This record gives sequence, C-alpha cells and structure tokens, in this order.
Amino acid sequence: MKRLTAWLAALFLLISANGLRADGLPIIDAHSQADEHIGFDEIIELMDRAGVSRTILTLRGRRQPEELAGFASRHPDRITPAVRTKGGMNRPKEEFKRFFRKQMRMLQFGAMAEVLMWHAEKRKASVVRGDGTMGPPPKVVFPPDHPRVQGVLAAAIKRGWPFVAHIEFTNIPTVVERNEFMDKFENLLRQHPDHPFLLNNMGYLDVNHVKRFIEEHPNIGFIPSWTNPVALKVDADQPFVNMFEGTSLAPEWRELIVDHRDRFVFGLDIIMSGHWRKLYVPQVALWRKALKELPNDVAHAVVHANAEKLWRLPPPQ
Repeated sequence: MKRLTAWLAALFLLISANGLRADGLPIIDAHSQADEHIGFDEIIELMDRAGVSRTILTLRGRRQPEELAGFASRHPDRITPAVRTKGGMNRPKEEFKRFFRKQMRMLQFGAMAEVLMWHAEKRKASVVRGDGTMGPPPKVVFPPDHPRVQGVLAAAIKRGWPFVAHIEFTNIPTVVERNEFMDKFENLLRQHPDHPFLLNNMGYLDVNHVKRFIEEHPNIGFIPSWTNPVALKVDADQPFVNMFEGTSLAPEWRELIVDHRDRFVFGLDIIMSGHWRKLYVPQVALWRKALKELPNDVAHAVVHANAEKLWRLPPPQ
C-alpha cells in the first residue's frame, strides 16, 4: 500500500507540474457514489482540488435521499442528484416501489444512477447491503426483460434521463449465458431507438466489442470508469478493461474515441470513501493528461459537452 500511495503521489505531482489543472478543460463526472463515511464538504473539496465542475452523484450504504437533496440544494451548480436503485433492486416489490418513488418525487433529482443488471459478488469488499447488513456486495442479476428493469427504464424515459446500465459481460460465467444476456440488451436498445443508454465501466468490454456496439446501435454510449492504471492497481482482481498504455490512452482506444467522440461520457464511478480520498484526484489528473493529447473538440465532448447534452446541464461556469 505504501508503494501504491507513493506511485499515485508521484503521478499526481508530475501531472500537476505540467499545469494540466489549468488547461481550461471543465470536467463533469457523470457517475459517482457516496457512502456515510465521507462528508459532503469533503466531496466538494476533492472536486475543487481535481478541477471537477459537476458530479452526478448517487448514494449508497445507509445514506438517505433527503441528505443528497439537501447537499444539491446547497451546491446546485456542482451536484446533480441521481435516483438510486442500487441496493434496492433485490428488495420486495412494494418496498422497492416506495424506495424508488420517494426519490422520483424529489425535485432536486435530475438523473438516474446505474441500474445493476449483472453484478458479480465482490468477495474482497464489505459494504452495507440492501437489507442493512454488512457483507460483500452480492450477486445481482436482473435481465433486460425483467419487469423491474422495464419499470425503471420507463421512469427514465419519462424524465428524459439516460439509462445507465451496469452489466459485467466478462463476469457472466458461460458463453451461452453471456450471449443470451447481450442479445436481450441489444434488443432493449432496438426497442427504444430514440432513448440514450450508457454502459458503466465500459460494460467490461474490450475495444472490438465496444466498436461493434457503437456501429450497430446509435443510442449506446460508454462511461470509461475503472479503466485506468490508477484504479486498476487497487482492484486488480476484477476483469476491467485497461484503456491506457502508461499515462496515455492506448492507440486503439484513442482512435475509437476520436472517431466516435459523442459516444463516450467521462465518469469515475467512485464508490467507497477510501476511493474518494485515494483515487479521485490522481484519476482526474491522469485523464486530463490523456485527454490533452486528443483534438480539443474531442476532449471537450468527452469530459463535459456530451453530459451537458444528455442530462440537459448548463455549461460549467
């Protein structure tokens, strides 16, 4: 851990020394989470340090929607609350409805957080689960044609919010199951051709699969969270894709982003309080360096313009 901390600090100092925080590139984090172990003021401080203009934020653990609504009311230009389904999808039907509708009635909420559709159990972590107990994040499987997924999607469509899906395609254990799940998801995209969908964590897909999705589905986009060496050093046991070579985007990913700049929406998917404190600023700094190597209009599209369009957000001040 000491070696990792020193590596992250050296990376941050290197990038900061090159003046990349002052490069005029506003950043919107399109999806991150906050548990009860980090204060809201600390989140704003970290956003300021990293130069992040706005975060689309959802809650986890024991935090309540009223807390997030109050936070956003104090910082309406910095925080957009996202309706949480995580931790609730496995609840009994009526309990989930109350949990979901309570948030939907709050005027401060302006987005739908990721919907867990295929999530493997994460044995190395311990969190507050949907039933209030502590333990590893559980396995969650809700296929695209499940009534609960359909209901949440209908709510997102009604509000005009992108539907953010969490599907760990690489973690689905067999080729048959994986192909069946992918077919159902692609059918969902075809059924709603005018509504935007995003795959968080790139759907755990490699560049060839992402390219195929982009070419075949005009309404799919990708959030490249947990796809860089800073994050991967912390959670190396997960089959995340690494989009980087060193501190630069790998050539095949750079080419795909340049060719399809409207399909990538920057987001970090910060999960735990420790991730905020150890990974947040170094990850943003690394992405700033990588994006500075892209054409200016491409970088601006990825880190803020696409999010502004999808969630109808005002440009950062």
